[in-house]
Amino acid sequence: MKTVKQSRGRRSARARADDGTVSAYTLILVAAVLAFAGLVLDGGLAISTKVQAVSDAQSAARAGARELDVAALRTNSVIRLDPVAAEATARQWLARTGLAGTVTVTPDTVTVTVTTSRRTQLLQLLGLRSIPITATATAEAVRP
Repeated sequence: MKTVKQSRGRRSARARADDGTVSAYTLILVAAVLAFAGLVLDGGLAISTKVQAVSDAQSAARAGARELDVAALRTNSVIRLDPVAAEATARQWLARTGLAGTVTVTPDTVTVTVTTSRRTQLLQLLGLRSIPITATATAEAVRP
């Protein structure tokens, strides 16, 4: 039986064909871990921003819904909003929070839609710079 010895500097053809495979797998694994971490981190930050946007929209809508038409309430006991004052109050509330949004007033409700975005931290590495966020809230005028 003959024993074939290989010199230490030589590698088989199969070993040379596998060059770089670990690097490719490592690269794919690192990209997947970064994407997952980005979804967790940036997704959590986006949810936090959404919760704050909903809170601000609700506060602005409630502030606008307090602007009743006092004359109609006193003379006819009808609960309805003063549309100009309700819209102005809701917009002022939004201006204090620094958010952009729209205000819609009907005779008895105020609807506020807030639009904002959250800059991403890790997902920027994958090309996603920000996550758009929209929140809507409606408040109804009630008897004081």
